[in-house]
Amino acid sequence: MTLRLTKLQKRLCNALQNGLPICERPFAEIAKVLERSEEEILEQTRTLKNAGIIRRIGALLNYRALGMISTLVAAHIPQEKIQEVAEMVSSLENVSHNYLRTHYYNLWFTLRAQTDEQIDFVLAGLSSRFGIDFHSLPTERVFKLDVRFDAESDSDLSLEDVGEIPKSEVVELDENQRLILSKLQGGLDITADPFAFLCSDGLGAADIVGIIAELINKGVVRRIAGVVDYRKLGFVANILFVCKVPQSRVIEVGKRLARFRMVSHCYQRRTFEGWPYNLFAMMHSRNISRIQRVINKFTEAEGIDSFQLLPTIAELKKQPVKYKSEAEHL
Repeated sequence: MTLRLTKLQKRLCNALQNGLPICERPFAEIAKVLERSEEEILEQTRTLKNAGIIRRIGALLNYRALGMISTLVAAHIPQEKIQEVAEMVSSLENVSHNYLRTHYYNLWFTLRAQTDEQIDFVLAGLSSRFGIDFHSLPTERVFKLDVRFDAESDSDLSLEDVGEIPKSEVVELDENQRLILSKLQGGLDITADPFAFLCSDGLGAADIVGIIAELINKGVVRRIAGVVDYRKLGFVANILFVCKVPQSRVIEVGKRLARFRMVSHCYQRRTFEGWPYNLFAMMHSRNISRIQRVINKFTEAEGIDSFQLLPTIAELKKQPVKYKSEAEHL
């Protein structure tokens, strides 16, 4: 259900999605920008959280920089097995997203691991257990990964510059960086000093702020930000759009597709037999007709005649995969 927000709440939603300032009192800095008191910003943030509009406030990680790989998995699940298979997939620790979509391939989930062999092992186990083929579509190129939903304006039909693509190089972290990164994943409490819980005998508030800034500079943490329930902001229509683009044109076409504001994710992915679609985009809007208008415009301009639309039926899981420090593995 879409909730009616005040002008301040809409501005605050956008500010939280853009990221908390990395300082000891980040809500006080947001308050300055919004020309309100710190107390009011904290109160309104709690209101948004309690209403479920803000799912959580925490670190958005770049898993590639941590040495993890990711793949999108598609499977055709017979109706009588959907509940059992979907529940099993959602229970897997390294599955972050799991959706039912309107298509022959009706189950789609994101699986992360340290190696290709680990992904193959998990999928082989699922196939053996259920007698179903699970098809892996690993990422070959990222064109856009910037999940933000504008609570203030109604401009999802427009174009925008694509933000910085997360780095893919694996980085080395020291002991303190690994520890803080691990603790950050649980999310932040909405308090005047939300990073204070990370302090210890050897690490004061200034040290913590410095370590978080280092993690961002290294490209491991993209930002510390609010994650919203986009449906409660009115973005009730969403579709996975896939199309077939010649290899010689996929980079230029992918970059143009990524510029549409309603596109939150855009990837080139590996194909499999019977699935020729190599360019993927997740699209969100306040109504389905807007998405259709963008798809019509894009496919006509690019001369694309082979594509599929996969509307979401149900969100079964949406939970970030947790990074574990070396101490947690012991």
